[in-house]
Amino acid sequence: MAYLARRPNTFTLRLLLLPLVVAVAVGTCVRFMWAEPHNVYNWGQGLIAGHVCAKAIDFAWRKEGMLKIDEVRPGVARKSDVKANGDAHAKPGRSGPVITLPAWLYDALEVTFSQRGLGWKFGVGVHVPREERSPERTSFLSATLISLVKNLLIFDLLESFIKQVPEVGTLYGGTIFKAQLPFFYRYALSTAIHVATGSCILACFEIIYDLFTIISVSLLEGSPSSWPPVIDHPWHSDSLHSFWSKRWHQILRETFFVFGGFPGKIIAGNIGMVFGTFIGSGLYHEFAAYTLGRGFDTLVPLFFALQAPLLLCEKGWHKYTGHRVSGLYGRLWVYFCMIILAQPLSDSWHRRGLGGGPLYPPSFSLTRQIIIPFIRHSLNGLDILDSSVGST
Repeated sequence: MAYLARRPNTFTLRLLLLPLVVAVAVGTCVRFMWAEPHNVYNWGQGLIAGHVCAKAIDFAWRKEGMLKIDEVRPGVARKSDVKANGDAHAKPGRSGPVITLPAWLYDALEVTFSQRGLGWKFGVGVHVPREERSPERTSFLSATLISLVKNLLIFDLLESFIKQVPEVGTLYGGTIFKAQLPFFYRYALSTAIHVATGSCILACFEIIYDLFTIISVSLLEGSPSSWPPVIDHPWHSDSLHSFWSKRWHQILRETFFVFGGFPGKIIAGNIGMVFGTFIGSGLYHEFAAYTLGRGFDTLVPLFFALQAPLLLCEKGWHKYTGHRVSGLYGRLWVYFCMIILAQPLSDSWHRRGLGGGPLYPPSFSLTRQIIIPFIRHSLNGLDILDSSVGST
């Protein structure tokens, strides 16, 4: 589909091919499942299948194909018959790669793996975080490697913490709201689990992106400028608008447009696009969670759908007060929406066992091999000391 999307006069063929691609993606996801204890991989498998379907739809419905910003037809630049970068008949614009790919394959892979659409028409308007790493290749790779190690350690620490929580850290799952605990401790624990879950997701995006960045820049001689940061300090958000449109990752932006934003715009204009985008996001996330085998939970689509009226509230505030949601109160507003209102979302996932499956062997975990045993040993030592003092 990607190859055809970079070829002229293939619109009918792409439409005919679309049902097959979607059927294969969904069929593979739901027919071949990971068994316990690795059933958590089904969630990732569902995310990939949904994303493949969205990509295929995006490749199919655009009559002109997938165009770069300066193109009028695949490989043909605006106001010129000169072949543009990315044309499958021309050599890609790169020099001296360690791994050389055929031009047509490079072209198809480029549009396949372009998630934010940087340099493509479908990515016009996407926010690109400011680069803080040096553009010099060696320094850039060193900084990316440090980021990779840092996020691996963060993910390991938080994922190990989640697995220590009774029921939540098991394959069968459990609620993050422990009714047997007093009110304050119950919600302090649920908040800690929720924040750890969100931070794990952030770290996971960074890990995957850092890996692809290192491979591209070191092996394929990709330019460091082609790999800007994927996340823009979401904890600094001071409005839901800045959180969702800039601070949070934009990797799945086009996916949510395809599943809801574009149909919503056809039905109800820009407001319909906002509602449709978040409804599409909710359905996408719940389809992935459904593959855990614990049923469909409407809380997930409802949480994402709720973001649309909350964003309209921000717009209404600006319209009637003349002031945008921002500053300290804006940040507290974002934290309330993302840390308090979003807890049922994490609860839904953990009740279905998302936090219990082993993502990697425990022997690979520094936290479970060193930190947790050290803490337990220290606590046991304190108990022994208290017993000795008491008996004395």
